[in-house]
Order: sequence, then structure tokens, then C-alpha cells
Amino acid sequence: MGMLYLGLLLGGIACMLLLDRRFSLFFWHDPAVALLVTAVGTALFLVWDLAGIAAGVFFRGEGVVASGIVLAPELPLEEPVFLIFLVLCTMVVFTGSARIFGAMRDRRSADGDAAIRRDANRRDPRRGDA
Repeated sequence: MGMLYLGLLLGGIACMLLLDRRFSLFFWHDPAVALLVTAVGTALFLVWDLAGIAAGVFFRGEGVVASGIVLAPELPLEEPVFLIFLVLCTMVVFTGSARIFGAMRDRRSADGDAAIRRDANRRDPRRGDA
């Protein structure tokens, strides 16, 4: 039971990577950039956590689902794994949303172009669809 949370986090990361692989959104689109973004994002959040711990704001909760392994005072092993999951999830959602909105914009643009051609053909039937 002590490794449940860590196992769920690793399972969540695996699911995000499978989703990423299916649609080539982040790691499977550009692995070098994705690795850099994940490392920098995780490092920034770790600095944020360490600042919060130093200020006495963040505390490690006791739970039966946590591993109990601490990397530093008030910093459990699960925290950096959670931060990696957070960055990965954010980037998959961001790149997926960008792809969806881009496809919607392209569809609207294609529909607009078709409407312009239809209007032009109505005014001058000799033009045709070309």
C-alpha cells in the first residue's frame, strides 16, 4: 500500500505517453525539445516547492498510500514524479488543444474559401469551380 501513489503517478505518466505517441503531440513530435521543456518545467516547480518548504508553507503529509521515502526534509519521492506528470500532462493538453484549434481554423478557412468561390460562380456562371 505504501507505493500506491507512486505507482498511480507512474501509471498516469505511461498513459500520457501513450496518448502522446498516438497523436505525436509532445515527445513523439520533437523528443529533444520535449525533454528540455519537461526538465526545465520540473526544475522550476521543484525550486518553487523548495522555496515553499524553506518558508514553512509546504509540509509533507503522512499517508498510507505514500512511499515514505523523502529526498529532502518535507520533500517526498512522489513530488518530483508528480511534477513530471504535471508538466507532461500540461504539454500534451496544450499541444493537443493547439492542434484541434488549428484544424478548426483551417476548416473555417476552407469553408470560407468555398463560400467565396460559390458567390463568385453565382455572379459569373461562366467561371465554374476552377
